Amino acid sequence: MNKKVTVFVPFSNSSYFSELISEFENNPLVDKIFVLCNNENEAGKFKSKLINVNNIWESNTIRLINDYSKSDYVLLLTNNSLIKLGRFALERFIQVAEFTGAGLLYSDYLKESNGVTEKNPVIDYQIGSLRDDFDFGSIMFFPKAAFSKSLEDENTNFNFAGLYSFRLAVSRNFSLVHIAEFLYKQIDSAKDENGERQFNYVDPKNRLVQLEMEKAVTIHLEKIRAKLNPPFKTIENFDESFPIEASVIIPVKNREKTIADAVNSALTQKTNFDFNIIVVDNYSTDKTTSILQEISKKDKRLIHLIPDRKDLGIGGCWNEATHDKFCGKFSVQLDSDDVYLNDTTLQKIIDKFKEDKSAAVIGSYLLTDFKLNTLPPGIIDHKEWTNENGSNNALRINGFGAPRAFYTPVIRQIKIPNVSYGEDYAVCLAISRTYKISRIFEPVYACRRWEGNSDSFLTVEKLNYNNYYKDKIRSYELMARQRMKA
Repeated sequence: MNKKVTVFVPFSNSSYFSELISEFENNPLVDKIFVLCNNENEAGKFKSKLINVNNIWESNTIRLINDYSKSDYVLLLTNNSLIKLGRFALERFIQVAEFTGAGLLYSDYLKESNGVTEKNPVIDYQIGSLRDDFDFGSIMFFPKAAFSKSLEDENTNFNFAGLYSFRLAVSRNFSLVHIAEFLYKQIDSAKDENGERQFNYVDPKNRLVQLEMEKAVTIHLEKIRAKLNPPFKTIENFDESFPIEASVIIPVKNREKTIADAVNSALTQKTNFDFNIIVVDNYSTDKTTSILQEISKKDKRLIHLIPDRKDLGIGGCWNEATHDKFCGKFSVQLDSDDVYLNDTTLQKIIDKFKEDKSAAVIGSYLLTDFKLNTLPPGIIDHKEWTNENGSNNALRINGFGAPRAFYTPVIRQIKIPNVSYGEDYAVCLAISRTYKISRIFEPVYACRRWEGNSDSFLTVEKLNYNNYYKDKIRSYELMARQRMKA
């Protein structure tokens, strides 16, 4: 095999940086190694191979990589961890690249932390894999011809979204191939704790970063004919035939510790309209059912539903509630772990529906512990949402926020996937394709984190399953938008 690879490594003053460079210097397939650095004095003995850049994420870095690489393949490391290649790892990248004609390849990897090595599989790339934090691992491997051709389709200058925008450009022209083999080990050793990581200042939560990422995905959607433009459809005349104005919907299974708090926070809402609470009790085996029965005896506004079906996820429970004869004109979310922040939440949500004539209203929440003490980062308000571009940017971020509320006739028409993760995201995307969605940017909801949460302590496999499903949702949505635009 006489193919050669040019390697690009972000500089770190970690004690093992020399070892990282040696890992590639000793590989016969490596033609040259370039160090990406924004401080020439720190690069030391690697200065002769230095490329001076601000950060590895900017568009200028991508262009410089293309200019400096004269080999058949480009390998870009995307973090400062110590990497140990598996035997014949580069050969395998090259081999699969030749088989597939891919524009970008990445692989599963082993991850060592504090002396413990674990498998870290990643997921296949889809057309809906639009998250800017999609996990490619530490190695992104490109055929040089595909790299150069994709760069021709990338003419925007970004300070932080360059690499993200570039891989979207690659996906428009080539396949992105996941090699489901553990081709290298990423070592996050204690040796790097005192080593400043040069590009860590690029905080993905930074507002400027978010704006650039939004611009990048919007350009991509425009190029693949999936971008939506306002105005979006409003509800000019709300259906007045419902038995009640609003229903707070709570799917629950085995939440004896939290369900009473959730229900009571709904029952104590002060409104100028009638409302009820529909709890879909999905065959709880603890004391949840008896707790609900006791509350419903005292307050008839609590509708305690036990569905006939036993194959329901959270989405299926929502379908049971929204199609029930007692369901109100507006269906308002409350998770069985959580509570409304005060007694005005429900009124604010319904007022927003009528003010904006929207099909959905999404609030903001405060992240707390079980006792309602604020946890970092505090308020989650999703201010990246705009009326002009929120429906497009929603394909990049991983959720719409909470609490979510829906105009019941619309959600009855769309229906919710019968799953227990991503069901809310799927229906919000579907609504945003056509209808106006409104936001409340002040916190109205407490999202409580405790050891019993369904999203606590997820394994890598479970995280991958969840992320793959959300990417699948985005893929479906992209195709629906492309068909609608066509």
